[in-house]
Amino acid sequence: MQLEEVRAFLQDRRGQLTDELAELTKPPEAGSNVSFGKRIGEGTTEAVERISSTAAALAEADRALKKVDERTYGMCDDCGRAISSERLEAMPSATLCVTCSTRRSAH
Repeated sequence: MQLEEVRAFLQDRRGQLTDELAELTKPPEAGSNVSFGKRIGEGTTEAVERISSTAAALAEADRALKKVDERTYGMCDDCGRAISSERLEAMPSATLCVTCSTRRSAH
């Protein structure tokens, strides 16, 4: 993917995530019965996880867009080495190489 294609993809992804986060965090309409899970409390946990996951994905897209603007896209934020083209193709918002991402996940 060329850099301008990456930018367009990330901007589209950012828009989708922003819309999704707005939908997840808007107050329920009066009289509606919103439920995410089968038992009381389970729905709250699922909702918080979905909001957290969406917010994290949005932050990743924002960081990747910033890296495109800084001309550092494709370089790992932690170690500074190149992120593999396969990883960037699969995850255009990746800002860490596989090694650094794995290391962060382990902690």
